[in-house]
Amino acid sequence: MSILVTGGTGTIGAQVLAHLQAHNADVRALTRSPETAQLPAGVTAVRGDLADPDSVRAALEGVSTLFVLAPNVADELTQAMLTLTVAHEAGIKGIVYLSVFGGDAYADVPHFAGKYTVERMIEALDLPATILRPAYFIQNDLRQKDGLLEAGVYASPIGGKGVSMVDIRDIGEASAIELTRREQAPAPLGREIYSLVGPDSQTGESIAAIWSAALGRAVRYGGDDLVVTEQRTKTMLPAWHALDLRLMFGRYQTAGAVASEEDLARLTSLLGRAPRSYAAFAKDAAAQWAKG
Repeated sequence: MSILVTGGTGTIGAQVLAHLQAHNADVRALTRSPETAQLPAGVTAVRGDLADPDSVRAALEGVSTLFVLAPNVADELTQAMLTLTVAHEAGIKGIVYLSVFGGDAYADVPHFAGKYTVERMIEALDLPATILRPAYFIQNDLRQKDGLLEAGVYASPIGGKGVSMVDIRDIGEASAIELTRREQAPAPLGREIYSLVGPDSQTGESIAAIWSAALGRAVRYGGDDLVVTEQRTKTMLPAWHALDLRLMFGRYQTAGAVASEEDLARLTSLLGRAPRSYAAFAKDAAAQWAKG
């Protein structure tokens, strides 16, 4: 039997596929365009779209374990729930679902609330699933390159409460570990939940200080103006997405997203090491940028 990875051509899916290579598993990747999909050696491209349940049914033939990463679109909740419904009907032995850290608390942030609703579905149907709850992705801040290098500004408005940002490589590794564990189990396993977080929480000011050290120049925090953030984001993303992100940053500013000691201990046990830090990421990124 096989592991099917949805979202395999995206940022997180690519990390999952890369880490699965070390586990010697039969892996397939769901994609709308298998003819042009660039996948790691040994991964089979399978045509399908989470918005098309019939295509998912076809793609699940011969599959025993499923990684569910719903796209960040307006109907993300519907796509995720229908995909899990199809998987349940197909008798899939193991599921790993990529949720979000803080989904239970951020009831007014659409993509957080939607992912938590999917978690409730998994519990209600007693699906054999691991729920992974990643915090804000550290690598999102690669988009800050121009502002950091040209203006000396870190502009992501995360506020001063603290966010336990996670490296996407840790997301990929944790996902691969759980997919393999469920694939190799002789029978369906019980539900597990892991928070995917960094080893320390960061604020706008602390991240500016990290970049100052990494770049060898003064970097300041750009502040907490969410209206400006929404307007800027709308030049790159649809208006609904820009508002969704504004609401997320607003919650970061008022409540934070700080991991507990238990969260960190469980993730460290899963990975077999401590999760990667923001400072290590910034040092590596600065070195790469210096090379041009």
